[in-house]
Amino acid sequence: MNTQSRIIPAMEVTEGAGVTVYRTIGTPALRHYDPFMLLDHISSENPDDYIAGFPSHPHRGFNTFTYMIDGDMEHKDSMGNTGNLGPGGAQWMKAGSGVIHSEMPKQENGLMRGVQIWINLPANNKMDAPEYQEYKATAFPVVETPDYHVKVIIGHFGGATSPIEDEITNVSYIDVQVEADKKFEHTLPSANNSFLYIFEGSGKVYDQEIFNHTLITLGNDQTSPVFVAGDQGARFVLISGKPINESVVQYGPFVMNTREEIDEAMRDFQSNNFVRDRAWVNRR
Repeated sequence: MNTQSRIIPAMEVTEGAGVTVYRTIGTPALRHYDPFMLLDHISSENPDDYIAGFPSHPHRGFNTFTYMIDGDMEHKDSMGNTGNLGPGGAQWMKAGSGVIHSEMPKQENGLMRGVQIWINLPANNKMDAPEYQEYKATAFPVVETPDYHVKVIIGHFGGATSPIEDEITNVSYIDVQVEADKKFEHTLPSANNSFLYIFEGSGKVYDQEIFNHTLITLGNDQTSPVFVAGDQGARFVLISGKPINESVVQYGPFVMNTREEIDEAMRDFQSNNFVRDRAWVNRR
């Protein structure tokens, strides 16, 4: 196994008003993975696990990116934006200087699956004006071979380009389904921090077997990891980003560089001065 790689089993965590999520980044085992601050995965057919949703809450200093695999969530924010995140859709929200938003289920039963990552912003961008971008499933290109099926969520793969480009941390994000006993290989930038999170089936990376609800960090001394699916096949997200290499101070939904900036965020939120700009909205 690549000595720079780590296997992180997900922890069950209760978030929002009582939603069960599987968390890997943002746990005691992996607090941060620059530029990624958190990875949460919702996966349940039991409405008791998700029906309470995520009522209004603030963010400052980073981006959130939500990819809805199955299910239907509604976004509302303090700037008047309303959006719908359906099966296969995605939402990029640059919190920047401050956003207060909610994410609530639009279904009362059935399968709900989705992945949310928090992507840090450099100090120079933490107080940028917010932006909100929403994409339907049909916006994302798909690359298919006899061995695998890849949906390009952010960045590029196999000649296909996503409508989402991340110019700050150069994040790439693909959803990969690999047929039983087949393999998938992809070259990643050596300067990036990259990881694979498996949410269906099992497989091997660096000759280490990984199962459902498991993350493996991909050491930058091996930029072309090979994934070999198990006998039931596998599905995972493969995500990569350029490290920011700055100090990080996090307090709940605020991610800044200093404790003083966290204190300022708290004061702004408590004094109703948190939302400074209306988000620019892009829907596709």
